[in-house]
Amino acid sequence: MKPRIEVVAIDCLMVRLFDTIAEANMPWMLAASQRLRSGFGSALVDLVPSYTTLMVHYDLTVMAPVQARALIDQALTDLQPQAQGGGRCHVLPVWYDPSVGPELGVLAQRSGLAVAEVIRRHSAHLYQVFALGFAPGFAFMGLVDEILATPRLNTPRKRVAAGSVGIAERQTAAYPVVSPGGWNLIGRTPATLFDRERDGYSLMQPGDTVRFEAVDHAEFVNLGGDDTPLEAHA
Repeated sequence: MKPRIEVVAIDCLMVRLFDTIAEANMPWMLAASQRLRSGFGSALVDLVPSYTTLMVHYDLTVMAPVQARALIDQALTDLQPQAQGGGRCHVLPVWYDPSVGPELGVLAQRSGLAVAEVIRRHSAHLYQVFALGFAPGFAFMGLVDEILATPRLNTPRKRVAAGSVGIAERQTAAYPVVSPGGWNLIGRTPATLFDRERDGYSLMQPGDTVRFEAVDHAEFVNLGGDDTPLEAHA
């Protein structure tokens, strides 16, 4: 790992820890986040983690750019990865069905697997939450089984239902709110992923892990899920 510091704005620096996305990055990203938060203290406005980078937004009235760079260098000196298991583990029930996951059959056809096997493979993995973005509470997770990796839709949908579970390349996610979206939808979760009354708003945070658990229609509805069908080209 050879960290690089890149200028984003006059009061914002990007710390690039890795060049490629990998699950093994996360312990290092968490360790760096902790060091940076501690080092910047009250001068830190925001720290935004991603798959390979940490964006450091600091208070320019408190700290000069040269001081910020020095603090980052100091924070990353002798950095050691955090022990695994530091975040929370979430189990998200999912109703995998073409009526709410129009691309479920497409993924099966594309991969040469039976629909049941697509579901089994997607729900068998413990996913890392790498970053939050796109919409409030939208957690980018990975990495899905390579055989399930599928490009985003050529034309994004104008409306994706809240709770929709999808795949884009080797990422997977669940839409926290109704929004446009271009991911391949394979099911829907009844879980509340974003709540203004919740501390931190988002159910999931970078460093957490997620396992999807297949449930039938009756259990999905019993858990409060919305089973309104989503058209394939909505």
